[in-house]
Amino acid sequence: MDPKEIVRRGYDELSHRYRGDAEELASYATWLAQLRERVPARGAILDLGCGNGAPLARDLAAGGYAVTGVDLSAVQVARARRLVPAARFLHADATEVSFAPASFDAVVSLYLLIHLPLEEQPGLLGRVGGWLRPGGWLLATAGQHAWTGTEDNGLGGQAPMWWSHADASTYRTWIERAGLAVVAEETVPEDDAVHALFWARRPPDPSG
Repeated sequence: MDPKEIVRRGYDELSHRYRGDAEELASYATWLAQLRERVPARGAILDLGCGNGAPLARDLAAGGYAVTGVDLSAVQVARARRLVPAARFLHADATEVSFAPASFDAVVSLYLLIHLPLEEQPGLLGRVGGWLRPGGWLLATAGQHAWTGTEDNGLGGQAPMWWSHADASTYRTWIERAGLAVVAEETVPEDDAVHALFWARRPPDPSG
């Protein structure tokens, strides 16, 4: 089966098990606070791999940000539209959506890249760099170590799930090639895995 089809079917089946309607996550609370510090009030934020919208899109929309979410899973998008009516959600492949240049003050990609074929990941990051306004921010999780494979009963459910990671150094290179400056990098543990988290910024317009 096509890897993306494995991912799509997996999250369709796992949606409610993976994330509840009223989910609150400590790590996300920290990232949300940091986004609010960096992104102007009422700024435009793109959430790639938005899932069911909780907690990221939900809390950002409640704070007055203009949120656009994209997800491959129809079940996740349907839930997001119900849970976060103030945001806009697209049922689409993140590697195929198109936005005008300089459309967003921030792009968030949490646990999305690691579900894409490796050959598609640098191209998406390059497009993200173009979607950001000068001074705009990318918040992304990626692989810490290189690995590609499928697991049965992935994410604690009964459906298989597929992942494909480069290592953190490779992601740093891809982000920089997208025209973004890596401002911070850290490791994020999750169950038996470890991910790399990046904050990167499109350089501000020198003319102001």
